[in-house]
Formats: sequence, C-alpha cells, structure tokens
Amino acid sequence: MTAASAPPTQPRQKPIRLFIVDDHPLVRDGLRARLGAMPNLEIVGEAGSGAEALALLDTLRCDLMLVDVGMKDMNGIDLAALVLQRDPPPSHPAPHIVMLSMYDNPEYVQKAMQVGARGYVLKDAPAAEIVAAIEAVSAGGTFLSPAVSKKLFRNQAPRPLLTPRESEILTALGRGESSKQIARDLGLSVRTVEAHRQSIKRRLGIEGQAELIKYAVEHAREFGQG
Repeated sequence: MTAASAPPTQPRQKPIRLFIVDDHPLVRDGLRARLGAMPNLEIVGEAGSGAEALALLDTLRCDLMLVDVGMKDMNGIDLAALVLQRDPPPSHPAPHIVMLSMYDNPEYVQKAMQVGARGYVLKDAPAAEIVAAIEAVSAGGTFLSPAVSKKLFRNQAPRPLLTPRESEILTALGRGESSKQIARDLGLSVRTVEAHRQSIKRRLGIEGQAELIKYAVEHAREFGQG
C-alpha cells in the first residue's frame, strides 16, 4: 500500500507593496497600525512630503501609493501627476495611486482622477474600506468611497472623466485621424498616442478599437468643448 501523495500547494500570492505619503506622523502611524497587520499588504515605505516621496521612489519599489490630498509642501494631486508622468523602466512600472482625504469635494475627486489616480478614499473611512480600495485598484479597477461617489454623481451628467490630453485625442479620433496623424499634430510619439487610446478605452469601459472609434464619432464634440 503506497502512501497518498499530498495535494499540491497553491503558490502564495505576493503581497501588495504599499507606500504611504502623508504629512501628519499620527496619520501615518494610524495607517501603519491598521494596514500593517493585513497578510496581503506590505508597507515598504513612508514619506511626510511630496518631495520626500519623489526621492524615495527612486530607491524603493512599490505597487501602490496611498497619498494624502492636503499636504502643505505639495498637494497630493500634484504629486500623483508627477509620479504618473515619470518614465519608469519596464521592470518597475509606475505605481497605482489611491488618494486619501478629509474632503469629499467633487472638484478634488475629479482632478485626482483626471491626473490618473485610481481611487479616492476618505480618511475617516473604516479600515476595511481602505483595504477594499487598495485591493480593487491593485487588481486594475477603480474605487471611490461610497460617500464620495454619492456626492460626485448626485447632480453630474454621466460624462466620463478624461484628461485634457485624452479629450484632445478622442476629438481627433472622432475626426477620423489616425494615431500617426494625431502624434504629428500634437507633437507626441505614436506609442504615447496608443497609450492614451488604451487609457481612454479603460475609462470609458470600451473593449475594441471599432467601439472606440464609434464612441469618438458620436461623442467627441462634447469632449472637444471641454
């Protein structure tokens, strides 16, 4: 009689490498206490200012940044824009960003999403909500605190949030221009235009190129007016 073989073990999922940026030490301490015990999270760094965060990004590797909106030296939205505009090596892609704020001001939320942040969570949210935001964004999705989402969309027309550059490109697509033409007109590389097209599709929930072109033809004028 032979011994039964042990069932194959599941490969352990790598923890999400988290970088916390907030200019209040007590807030950082609280986040570390609330999130540090989570088995799927690893806090790899902290910064108390935007300048410190940018300097540390060159030496640490993180999957996601949790960034305070209301920092004194550099607000978190400007920091997010700088981080996402960097040209990281392929082996170390830019981190996803979740904004953390005391304010549910729709203008802040819109600006944060326009620069490329993927989540916006209130500081007084339960720890479970912050964890849910981190997990959703790390998986490629987006997350807004329910209170933020309710206020943002209460009186807002259902127009997707695009950056000014994405709006330009969508308008050009609606005019029938190719990526090569758009790149020449806007002084960009074709690769950059293609990256913007992918971002537009993600924001609009569109799968294929044909569907993107159809949407651009039908809606580009309203984005061109923005």
